Amino acid sequence: MQFKLVPEPPRTLDFVADAQRAVPLVPGSEDDCCARMLDRTDLTSRDEARTWLTFLRALGLAEEQSSGFTRTREDPTPEFLAEQFRENVFGVPALLEILADVETPLSAAEMFEAFEDEVPTWEHHKNPSSWETIWGERVEFLLDWAVLLGLAEKVDDGYVDTTDAD
Repeated sequence: MQFKLVPEPPRTLDFVADAQRAVPLVPGSEDDCCARMLDRTDLTSRDEARTWLTFLRALGLAEEQSSGFTRTREDPTPEFLAEQFRENVFGVPALLEILADVETPLSAAEMFEAFEDEVPTWEHHKNPSSWETIWGERVEFLLDWAVLLGLAEKVDDGYVDTTDAD
């Protein structure tokens, strides 16, 4: 299963570990987990906390069970996070493939244009007047996460594949 919700990337990966530690080891409801995240991190809204909870699931750092959400005992190393990000976050493989196929840096807007056909059709119908804005931001977040995780590099105002970087 791939997850679509992606929070704005933090300044460092240390925040990922902090967010993971906010998820309880004993199963808790979504509301409880979000409240803990708001208490223990600098997140400011329940929506942000919910997005982070979903993203932690994508990264293999939290899981949903019948009795609620729990933290996994996975160590959030950069290598582990990069692998989980590639495998479990919707759009990442396509974006990395686009980067691997270009020779010059692409801006976030150019990356969105190249990625646009990957956006599920139902997303167009769900938000007919704003899907491009929503997905444009999501693509930029994915690219910035790729940079944070060492899967891409930001050069000037564009992004490049790290395997082609000098």
